[in-house]
Amino acid sequence: MAESTTDDLSRTEVSARRRQLPPTPEKPLHLFTIDGIRYEAVRELVLMQTGESLLLAQRFSERGNKLPGFCFVRRLANPSTYMRRTRLGEEIQLAFRLRHPAIAQVFHRKVHQGALHVVMEYVDGPSLETLVSAGVARGRPVSEAFALHVGAEVAEALHHAHTLTDVDGKALGIIHRDVNPRHVYVGTQGEVKLTNFGAAYSLVVGREESPASLVRGDVAYASPEYLMRQPLSPRSDVFGLGVLLVELFTGKHLFDVEDVPRPPTNLAYLFSEIVPSLPLSQMQVLLASFGPEDVEEAVAPLSPDVKAMLHVALRANPEERFATAADLRDAMRVALARRHPGYGRQEAAAEWAQVLAEGSILRDEVEFGEEGLFPEGLDTHELEGLKRE
Repeated sequence: MAESTTDDLSRTEVSARRRQLPPTPEKPLHLFTIDGIRYEAVRELVLMQTGESLLLAQRFSERGNKLPGFCFVRRLANPSTYMRRTRLGEEIQLAFRLRHPAIAQVFHRKVHQGALHVVMEYVDGPSLETLVSAGVARGRPVSEAFALHVGAEVAEALHHAHTLTDVDGKALGIIHRDVNPRHVYVGTQGEVKLTNFGAAYSLVVGREESPASLVRGDVAYASPEYLMRQPLSPRSDVFGLGVLLVELFTGKHLFDVEDVPRPPTNLAYLFSEIVPSLPLSQMQVLLASFGPEDVEEAVAPLSPDVKAMLHVALRANPEERFATAADLRDAMRVALARRHPGYGRQEAAAEWAQVLAEGSILRDEVEFGEEGLFPEGLDTHELEGLKRE
């Protein structure tokens, strides 16, 4: 594992790099060599307005033999200040710490042609966003068993991040803050991978704080306390996962912004770093008046076990939610064992293949995510919430 240092990051270039033609399998792009392994990009999966891109890469040994499997290589936007370079180094170190079977792993970092590149684990399978879309296309969402299986794995991954400590045993206080269907993948063996801690934050000391009015991540999955600029805690990720689960169980998003009243004049001004799935100002209005009746309307057709679980995960008041992601995980595992005994990875892999086939979605059309990999900074009000945990 290659670790990041500020000295390495100081070699990045602030100026924009000249745009190259995107790589193809016929014309791969040589990237760099790490520990004798050569990396070549064969496809550009995502290109962001910031210049950040996600590449699908293959690997070759020192003798030139192609190694099995692929990996992701994310080319990051270059930091513009020393403080930002320092913060980015800390964030990469944080990403290296996230080692869990349900979290897509970060392997290496490399400064190449003036830009920082990060080598990540490749997931050979669709995102939940793709599966939700396929379910809509075929007129039926994924099964209850599939949603419970995947949801429990994501909750387990979040619990790992929430409880991670440094070498001295001090809690790092990591919150994903952007749990949405684009950031969860299911592989060919039924394995579930949570990716893109791009909107996450932690209690790492010395990082540059982001503006108080800036909202990280997709606000369509934000908790009420986040959009009200109140302290965050692991319960905030529980709410985001709850919103994702409603969409997975029903094929519909929890919130409908078509009939939202105009925002009040005293609504706090916020702006988002990305184009959200739902309008930010309308989400502020919806979450300000969000209650159990909204949850009930969305989950009415579901089984009593699942409905009760989602009601607890989606309480507007954080203190009334599951206290930890592990508690939500356990609730899903109990429901899965009671209602669908024996359902596991093999069944999940077979089901997503069937969903894609019935939804007439080709494997080559699977989307690989859009947001950045690493955290962008801490908000003061968020730190205070974690310190009280």
